[in-house]
Amino acid sequence: MIHGSTSVTSLKSSPTRAHQSPVIATARQEEQQPVVGRGMAPLSSSGVLRRLRAQATPRLLTVLLAVVVGVAPRSASAITRRDFPEGFVFGAGSSAFQVEGAAAEDGRAPSIWDTFTHEGYSYDGSTADVSADQYHHYKEDVKLMHAMGLDAYRFSIAWPRLIPDGRGEINAKGLEYYNNLVDELILHGIQPHATIYHFDLPQVLQDEYGGLLSPRFIEDYTAFAEVCFKHFGDRVKHWVTLNEPNIEPIGSYDQGSQPPRRCSYPFGKNCTGGDSSTEPYIAAHHLLLAHASAVSLYRNKYQPIQGGQIGITLLGWWHEPATNTSEDAAAASRMNDFHIGWFMHPLVYGDYPPVMRSRVGDRLPRLSAEESARARGSFDFVGFNHYLILRVRSSAEEEELKDYYVDAGVQSNESTPGHHGGPRRVSSMGAGEAAGAPEGELRQPSRRHP
Repeated sequence: MIHGSTSVTSLKSSPTRAHQSPVIATARQEEQQPVVGRGMAPLSSSGVLRRLRAQATPRLLTVLLAVVVGVAPRSASAITRRDFPEGFVFGAGSSAFQVEGAAAEDGRAPSIWDTFTHEGYSYDGSTADVSADQYHHYKEDVKLMHAMGLDAYRFSIAWPRLIPDGRGEINAKGLEYYNNLVDELILHGIQPHATIYHFDLPQVLQDEYGGLLSPRFIEDYTAFAEVCFKHFGDRVKHWVTLNEPNIEPIGSYDQGSQPPRRCSYPFGKNCTGGDSSTEPYIAAHHLLLAHASAVSLYRNKYQPIQGGQIGITLLGWWHEPATNTSEDAAAASRMNDFHIGWFMHPLVYGDYPPVMRSRVGDRLPRLSAEESARARGSFDFVGFNHYLILRVRSSAEEEELKDYYVDAGVQSNESTPGHHGGPRRVSSMGAGEAAGAPEGELRQPSRRHP
């Protein structure tokens, strides 16, 4: 997803270590200045960072890394660092595709997002060929982070820059860039937090075997993760395996609003192929297994030596009942299971939420005993991205979000997650709709959305 956000991390271990992931950005130089939410930005906003470089000052309140943010709520003006626990980490986050630029330089190959934007499917027609140009200006960017008082920077490692063919030979220039970035961050006292995979699958793997729809993705992803652990893990002590795997399958394989644009009518539009009733679950299953595989590798081979932590970051939309009825309370609980529980339940219990199995049936893949054991407990922390929506969504964006609720048997009374990042309100489906359909027959054209 491409909007501003804050990322809140919950650690599996001691609560006193909850400061070890970047959550909010603010300015260290002026403790009375407000805390500002941060995260991912629209591609068209990348010029903000270039202007920041030209106007750099230690008192900057403008959001770093091309994040488009509105005026903070008035109540936030009283929030300072003193309101947070000792050692709380303030940081910024980005994705490689959105900030690096240099899309065809020094051996970098296309990702599925390059293909998607060059074919004109980004909402404003932009590409990331240049973006914020961090590949060439990382030293200036790190100086800006230091001037703003950031404690941490969460960046992602572009798979098609580090291993352009998706597997095999490492790109020396890509390796050099990430080593330089990590070293520069540490030089300025900023913790490097690395996301291994942030949606930018190498196009070559999509072409070869269908990307996330193939179990071959698990092996290739694990090999890519090992390259990251081996070459950066002596300095990177905070690893995120996947960014928002509970939303990528929806945009990419249900609605078709993100690459590789797979969907089926009536749940997605203008897709050249796909099955919205099955493929999101398959893609998510392979993402879950890839995560568990990388964590197992890290814990067995690298963590004892490198001493870092590894976890996953989910999209943290929350759903509340539209009314006080028991039916709507059940609908909200069901939707939270379908969204957050989709990954959290197997990570904690080793299987998908029972409500998902009861409603989706055999369209939801099953975890073998070995896969269940590997998934269960495969995190040292869990990050949650919470989106602060500060712009009016287009009608197309409003429409695409409506397709999310069918299998859960709910209808949305609020088609965005609150204009200020609040909960989405849901109610149970009416009589004769998906809530009463037999297993395996939940998706149907007749749905009500106010």
